[in-house]
Order: sequence, then C-alpha cells, then structure tokens
Amino acid sequence: MHALPSLTTSETFQAWRADAAQWLSAALDIARSHGLPHADAHVFATGTNLVVGLDDRLILKVFPPFLRHQFESERISLAQLRGRLGVPIPEIVLEGERDQWPYLVITRLSGVLGTQAWPGLPEDQKERVLAEIGETIAQVQRVPVGDLARIEPGWERFMARQIDGCRARHQRLGLPEKFLDGLDDLLVDAEALVALDAPPVILTGEYIPENFLLNCDDGGWRLSGLIDFGDVMTGRGEYDLLGPSAFMTAGMPRRVRSLFEGYGYSRAECDFTLKRRLMALLLLHRFSDPVRHICIEGWQQKASDLLQLQELLWPDR
Repeated sequence: MHALPSLTTSETFQAWRADAAQWLSAALDIARSHGLPHADAHVFATGTNLVVGLDDRLILKVFPPFLRHQFESERISLAQLRGRLGVPIPEIVLEGERDQWPYLVITRLSGVLGTQAWPGLPEDQKERVLAEIGETIAQVQRVPVGDLARIEPGWERFMARQIDGCRARHQRLGLPEKFLDGLDDLLVDAEALVALDAPPVILTGEYIPENFLLNCDDGGWRLSGLIDFGDVMTGRGEYDLLGPSAFMTAGMPRRVRSLFEGYGYSRAECDFTLKRRLMALLLLHRFSDPVRHICIEGWQQKASDLLQLQELLWPDR
C-alpha cells in the first residue's frame, strides 16, 4: 500500500504536490482499493488539493490533514445541496481516509471550465451567463444551511477577524495609498454595513470562472455546473456577489445589471447603500486582493478613492 506523508504546512504541501510523481501512485492505489477505474487517470494541476480524474465519470479528491476542514465543507455542502439546484453539482460516490488524509470520490460534470471558455464568449452570452450565476447564487442561498451551520468560523467571528486585519492585509498586498486613505472610515462602519446578525445563508465565496463549467448548446453558452465547495461557510448573502464583481463584470453596466437581476435585485435596490456594503465586503473577503483581482483595465487610474471605486465596479448605467 502506498503511504501518504505527514505534511503540516501549506508551503511544504504545495511543494510536494507540484510533483505528481510523488503522490499519484498513492491516489491510484486508493482508487484500486475501491475497485474504481484508473487506467486513464488525469491529474488536475490547478486547485488546492490532490485532484485526479479517474475516467470521464469520476474524480478523486484527496485532502491533506491540515485541510480536513475543506473535506468537511465539501462533503456537507454536496450532501446539503444535492437535488436542490437548477445547475448540476458533483455527487458523492464514496468517502474514506488513508494515513489521516480524507478523500472523496465524486461524479465528474460535463462542460468546459470557465477559465477556458469565459474570455472568448460574445458579450451578450457573458451577460446571460452572469444572470445565470446570479440566479444560481440565489438558489444556493435559499437552501437551508443544515449541518453547514457548524462550519467554523461563524460569520460574526469571521468578519471580526477580517475587520481587524483588513488594513494590514491590503498594505501588504500593495493597495495604493489613495484607497488606503479611505479604508479607516469604511472599517468604522463595517460592522453595521455587513450586518453581523443577518440570518446566515450558504456561501461558497468563489463564484469565479475556475469554479464553474459552461456548455455550448445551439450556439449559445450556458452555465452547466458548479465545482469546488471546500471553502463553503455561512453568512450574509451579498458576500457571494464579490467573486463575479471582481473577476467577471468588469464594471460594465449591462453585466452588472445581469448579475444583480439574476440574483433578484431590482435596479432601484442597487443604490449607494448597497454599493457601500459591497465595497466593504470586497475588502473584507477571505481572498480579497483588489490589485490582482479587479478585472477593470486601468482601474487604479480611473478611481481616486474608494467611493469612486465602488461606482466604477457597480455603475448605475
């Protein structure tokens, strides 16, 4: 039996993971132990964990012990959301553990990864996909949180931690001083803006091209699947509008409107208060890095402060 090593930090794990020759034999041995196909196995280079396509129907995901929380998040999320969405998600075939590394075997969805398809989509189809993403976010958030309520950290604790570390984070990541100048004022209001006592909903935190699939049907591209539920938590629903806002809408009014209307917001609801709240959530997001993530060309020159930046990200027309 091929053993998996004891790795305790992200740095050592990522260095080890980068060479598939060090771990693929163990992954295939797991598949073999369950009588699963593995002759045509394919290693997925992207992502956080060890991910292997066993064939065109099944995927094996193996989680290092220090990322067990991602295993729990994915396992509970897929069970809670099963059969409750209009878009396919993977189904759990089996779960297990080897050398304290938990793993899941899940079904493989059809479609083209968003990172490959999205850049080449015609503009009208980008708007349609954004509307479908907004609608899917709303569907996910209508599902009861169930056992996900025990996923840590809870929203209040998570937001308190994000607020405390917000300025230091963005200084470290190189956010220009003109935006940092307005950050303190925003953080003073942040606790009220993000509504720490709001009823929790299911959040993936990552509605971005690398986590969805698209299919082309009769010449038109549509959302055909959601993947990767390892960072699911519960909290305020608008948090999940930030991924598409940073990576996909590009400050284009029709794209922004498509996303928001799909989510269920009317044009009248997209007012200054909503934009201010979204600006706070964008800077407090777990993966927030505006310098590298906002996909508006020249945005640092087009906005002189956070107020102008929120209008750039979520324009009225």
